[in-house]
Amino acid sequence: MTSVAAYAAPAPKAPLERTTIQRRAVGDSDVLIDIKYAGICHSDIHQAREGWGEALFPMVPGHEIAGVVSEVGPGVTKFAVGDRVGVGCMVDSCRECDNCRAGLEQYCTGGGMVGTYNAVGRDGEPTYGGYSQKIVVDEEYVLRIPDGLSLDVAAPLLCAGITLYSPLKHWGAGPGKKVAIVGMGGLGHMGVKIAHALGAEVTVLSQSLRKQDDGLRLGADHYRATSDPATFTDLAGTFDLIVSTVSAPLDLGAYLSLLRTRGALVNVGAPEEPIALNLFSVIGGGKTLAGSMIGGIAETQEMLDFCAEHGLGAEIELIRADEINEAYDRVVASDVRYRFVIDTATI
Repeated sequence: MTSVAAYAAPAPKAPLERTTIQRRAVGDSDVLIDIKYAGICHSDIHQAREGWGEALFPMVPGHEIAGVVSEVGPGVTKFAVGDRVGVGCMVDSCRECDNCRAGLEQYCTGGGMVGTYNAVGRDGEPTYGGYSQKIVVDEEYVLRIPDGLSLDVAAPLLCAGITLYSPLKHWGAGPGKKVAIVGMGGLGHMGVKIAHALGAEVTVLSQSLRKQDDGLRLGADHYRATSDPATFTDLAGTFDLIVSTVSAPLDLGAYLSLLRTRGALVNVGAPEEPIALNLFSVIGGGKTLAGSMIGGIAETQEMLDFCAEHGLGAEIELIRADEINEAYDRVVASDVRYRFVIDTATI
């Protein structure tokens, strides 16, 4: 066991504070990572404030982790000391169910994936995330960060990047397809970049035009305000695919009306409240209402390689660890362009 400095929420809705946690000894297949940067995902806030239900405390959030390997177990074959690596939203799964065998570890049915934090590992101990100086992870759940990506802008790709890449790929975003990204935040800005790189015609649907210049700069072809009723009239029946990144309740029927026949509305944002839906919004036009959660390990590596090839890093604001609580409030207020990243050297 190794003592490691970290920032933790001691109780639900409590401010995060500096503390010390214990990391397990490096086992046969383990990789010890010196964390350099950790992104702040809105999911961290939902969980630290118990917006998604009862959670485990003390909680060390953080599942957008980028760092450097400092030790490997004797059985490790994929990584060596000095490698640039990342860790995303999971650190284990059953490895035996159909989903795990198919590379869909995020949908593990053999007990569920083990979250990087707010979960219990197979050793019975709670998992602690990336707001810390070091982490020990089985090599099968570690990703290689290509040399073409700086570690600071790569960190958010481990959640925000794969959360958008997976549904965009699955639902066929590419040349000849019209794709809308709902929300221009930490997830949405990566959706714009990735959809554009895939060759789709990209529209941002945001509450206002406040971030229009950024959206167009990052690859959007069009930018429309959802606060303007004309948007839903003008764009009715337009899109092959809409990906909603917002974590607030939406009028799903209104967004479904923007789809072409047999188009899909995919939700990656997770509101804390249930949402009502008139099913005729789906039945009429043979439309699909779907969800998507991160991606498997192989697909996450594919995403990192794709982003490196196309020069796609996150747009970040680098902060010190003692600014985490302020950053949380700013994320809730949509006051960040577009991802806070913690310099873990300040922990």
